[in-house]
Amino acid sequence: MPDLTFRIERLYPFFAALHEAGVTAVCFAGAVQRPRLDPALFDPITAGIVPRLMASLAQGDDATLREVIALFEEDGFSVIGASDLAPALVPQAAFYAGEVQPRDRQDAARAALIAEALGRVDVGQGCVVQQGLCLATETLAGTDAMLAGVAALPAGLRPEAPRGRGLLYKAPKPLQDRRIDLPALGPVTLAQVAQAGLGGIVWEAGGVICLDLPAMQAAAREAGLFLWARQPGEPA
Repeated sequence: MPDLTFRIERLYPFFAALHEAGVTAVCFAGAVQRPRLDPALFDPITAGIVPRLMASLAQGDDATLREVIALFEEDGFSVIGASDLAPALVPQAAFYAGEVQPRDRQDAARAALIAEALGRVDVGQGCVVQQGLCLATETLAGTDAMLAGVAALPAGLRPEAPRGRGLLYKAPKPLQDRRIDLPALGPVTLAQVAQAGLGGIVWEAGGVICLDLPAMQAAAREAGLFLWARQPGEPA
């Protein structure tokens, strides 16, 4: 399997290297960041798609990623989603740790509505809700920054924990192509949720990658947190 690095400005030479190595399908994984393009590095063919790239970048992350998929497909590659390649990474509806109380169910339903609204305007893939109050939403800085912000909130801005500690909710954007940029959770996320004083994590079943779910379950039990893959549309 080739181990290659490339710059967006040299996209078509990268495509050529993949073809030469016999690659016919690609699967996107890992964090996605907006590139800083250097005009001096463009090869002639890649330079020809600059207007397409710039137009998609101006529309938001979803439009940009759909354009990336289109470019790979136009050059003859099949694009495979991580959930198709490794379905075990995308847990289906179930309770994976802890117990969910009625207040948590209500917060999860509220959070799902907020995340859907954020996703429809291509802002983020998650939020934090406690006792019906939205403490934070995910933006360009990502989940880590959102949870750090929640942890730093003054006590006077948060409801009293005994009535419900709140939760992190993650879900794909409603209109996104799920072959790329699925939201992801892992043991580090769980530690940040605990540090933020939340009660657990809820995510859309079948739509979120969980990295090392057994480790997440063990850490959640130790910390007294819940893990719930929630079926979309499930009532509070």
